[in-house]
Amino acid sequence: MGHLSGTASTAEAAPSPAQPHPWDHRVKCNETDADGRRIPTRYGNSEFGWNHFTHRHNIKKCRIVNEALSGNPDRDDNHGRLEYFGDAIRTGPNPAHVKYVVIVQYSRKTKDGKYDAGRGKKIGVINAFCRNQPNNKCPAWMNQ
Repeated sequence: MGHLSGTASTAEAAPSPAQPHPWDHRVKCNETDADGRRIPTRYGNSEFGWNHFTHRHNIKKCRIVNEALSGNPDRDDNHGRLEYFGDAIRTGPNPAHVKYVVIVQYSRKTKDGKYDAGRGKKIGVINAFCRNQPNNKCPAWMNQ
């Protein structure tokens, strides 16, 4: 059994005041919409971005997100929140049609001000999910 030494610095455990809500700014996917907006999908964290929706809503391919983003926004609140609607269609012996939504925060910061992408950058995709599916989770066939 090990023992704890009292010499460890408390600064190691304290969160950095510069980034009170840590998140991964790295870009996983990029798409430009029909209006010329360059929209990143950042890794984010458990609250938003790729790391949020890939697990919670079973979207595991940039292709799915980018497909919806390549068009015009279907909804715009005029405060940076854009929604893009997509259709996933499976053909063949077991056809299926699923509607999905990609939500973008096209501004430097999230609405609540907790997250900042940095000067000249956009937060990008905050969520993506399938409509009319249990827990808004997309079917596995969409990721094939």
